[in-house]
Amino acid sequence: HGQVWKQYNISPYTARVDSPNPEQAIVDWILRETGTELWFTEPFGFLSANRDTLTVYHTREVQQIVSNIVNRFVGQNAADFAFGVRMVTVANPNWRAKAMPRLQPVPVQSPGMEAWLMSREDAAVVLDDLRRRSDFREHSSPNLVIRNGEDHEIKRQRPLTYVKGMNRDQLGAAGYRMEMGQVDEGFALNLSPLLSLDRTTIDAVIKLETTQVEQLTPITVQTPSMANPRQTTKIEVPQTASWRLHERFRWPANQVLLISCGVVATPGPDKSSGLNLTRALSNNPPRADALLLVAAKGRVTEMVTHPAQPREATSRGFNFRGRY
Repeated sequence: HGQVWKQYNISPYTARVDSPNPEQAIVDWILRETGTELWFTEPFGFLSANRDTLTVYHTREVQQIVSNIVNRFVGQNAADFAFGVRMVTVANPNWRAKAMPRLQPVPVQSPGMEAWLMSREDAAVVLDDLRRRSDFREHSSPNLVIRNGEDHEIKRQRPLTYVKGMNRDQLGAAGYRMEMGQVDEGFALNLSPLLSLDRTTIDAVIKLETTQVEQLTPITVQTPSMANPRQTTKIEVPQTASWRLHERFRWPANQVLLISCGVVATPGPDKSSGLNLTRALSNNPPRADALLLVAAKGRVTEMVTHPAQPREATSRGFNFRGRY
């Protein structure tokens, strides 16, 4: 079938990434572009990587896709390019009424999600309006920077322990012992951005998972012991609310991507916030409109004094054929 064997030097990328397996990011993007099924069907091919070398055996067409991805990781333009990401919530989604004229909608696959593009100037105005609201809350550092090609995870989780059940203790005099359970309440955000070779467009895969414990339902169970045959113990059953986002986006590098997850469980375990004071008074779990903003920041060495000025993106359609 015309397969060819090629090896690619990926050490310029892996040498600057401080993670146990930096080559995995390149492999993941190749699979997103080609589709996983291509490597398990005819014609025969394989893909293997270590920290220095990516080895590929496949047709010339597939090698061209692989070469393009590798160049986006190891090229000079990509070496010190960075992205900024901010995660915020507002309790009421009526912020859209004022911001809508500045928002250009883009397609989203996940039900209930919305996404828009804005110019940098409009994004600054929208964010400033959000900050003025009393229900505004920021869940990530406002200065968080992610380098091009790197997978970055933000976790804000708090372990919540509870009495899961009671097990019969064959050796103890009490008769039963408590079995403890744990729920990690909060959110985990994973972002994988990649700049195009001409620096005009950005590809990003965004994964976001949030879990919130709405209440612990108590149940009284019989736990008789030798000392007290009528003894009872309370166990708890957690009632949780969770939501997930897994999307791939492509947008011009000179614009800002804004994603709304809809009014969902508040993605934060900090119990000292005003939202949780409202929860305590009303006995209702907090809900908020979760917003994610992603933007190109330019070269890391130039971000402070020389903001990046990406060229205008060419107008063309993109088809991911349903692949993430």
